[in-house]
Amino acid sequence: MLKLIGNKFLLYRKIFLLSNGNGVLVMSVKTLFKKRLLLIYFLASLIWITFSEYVIDRFPSEYANYFQIGKGLIFVAFTTILIHLIIEKNDAYVHALEEQNELSTLINAMPDFVCFKDGKGRWIRVNRYAKELFQLDFEIYKNKTDFEMAKMYPRFEKYLIENAQLDEEAWQKGVKTRVEQTIMIPSEEHKTFDVIRVPLFEEEQRTGLVLIGRDISNLKAAEELALRREKLSVVGELAAGIAHEIRNPLTTIKGFVQLQKEKNESTSQTSDIILSELDRINQIVSELLVFSKPQSKILKEFELQELLDYVIKLTSHEATLYNVKIIIENDADHAVLYGDMNELIQVFVNVIKNSIDAMPNGGRTKIRTKRIEDKVQIEVIDTGVGIPKERLEKIGEPFFTLKEKGMGLGLTMSNKIIQDHKGIFKIKSKVGFGTKVVITLPVRHHKKDS
Repeated sequence: MLKLIGNKFLLYRKIFLLSNGNGVLVMSVKTLFKKRLLLIYFLASLIWITFSEYVIDRFPSEYANYFQIGKGLIFVAFTTILIHLIIEKNDAYVHALEEQNELSTLINAMPDFVCFKDGKGRWIRVNRYAKELFQLDFEIYKNKTDFEMAKMYPRFEKYLIENAQLDEEAWQKGVKTRVEQTIMIPSEEHKTFDVIRVPLFEEEQRTGLVLIGRDISNLKAAEELALRREKLSVVGELAAGIAHEIRNPLTTIKGFVQLQKEKNESTSQTSDIILSELDRINQIVSELLVFSKPQSKILKEFELQELLDYVIKLTSHEATLYNVKIIIENDADHAVLYGDMNELIQVFVNVIKNSIDAMPNGGRTKIRTKRIEDKVQIEVIDTGVGIPKERLEKIGEPFFTLKEKGMGLGLTMSNKIIQDHKGIFKIKSKVGFGTKVVITLPVRHHKKDS
């Protein structure tokens, strides 16, 4: 479909437009062809009549009448061929026009914005949806680049410049590209689009660019809601371990308060112990609140070690409650990643929680990391019951779960988050031997190399 639109765009551009250096429409091909054809026909007829009459008069013969008939027949044949060519060219023109109308109808009926640009990045044409979305009632956008439009509309400058940069990337790569873009529309509402760019070339020269963007704002909102619900589900499951961990310092505080009451005295040492235990409770609750509250997506650099330390703090309470020992073998502790740390925390909390759930009678979860070229591989290996092959194939499908509680979105969302971070998410398992989750992520750089 994209290739068809791109090819037709080039065809109609050739048929209907002849542009000067500034891209201004100067004359349609049909008009030019008609004028040239009329001129050629007039000159050819004039030369033929004049030349043939001159020859007959110059060289009189008894066959002059036959020459006149022959001259007429040749002229008729020439005219017939010319009329045939005209009809043929007109049929081709009409056919191309019909195809263009069909394609225009199709493009205007699409629920996506479609934009055609020339080889210099100038806007040529947009479909009806794009006109309504961006309020392009007037055609002042035509033959202007994104940079020129950025000067005309300063409040959209950021988005237009980003658009020009992504166009250039598509041309540089020379293949179809696909990227999610957040764009502000005239109502100042921000929408997320899945944008496909198709660069067009002829004889290695840039000739055009087709952009097709689908509004996925509602889809992204639904994904964020599902992510939020899954996070709250995990928080609820972690609550038992958190409650157990909080109960210990509360017991200590209660004991010292009772001691103070009995002795009717308070010492500095007793107060310090009580304050220390309260700080411990505050830290545990704070970590849970940071994880559970909605977070805006922030892309930044962070160390793998920092990520793992935070995840262990969140899951260690539940691991202790279920007699699960967490072992870390970090051979990539200097690796620096780039992305949304909060999203990746949720992924690893889900994975480690699943491993704890798989060992109701206790066991061992090993977190092993290693660097492979410009990537880091994180393995989470447990000694649980394992997953049957038929169920393993369905894991990751939305709403499929092995648990009594939960929506079955944990691993689905985890897989998507890893893909958004240009990583790979794999699960290997064997009944009776446990499960291994392998997550591969690109490394931004190495701390000791920076």
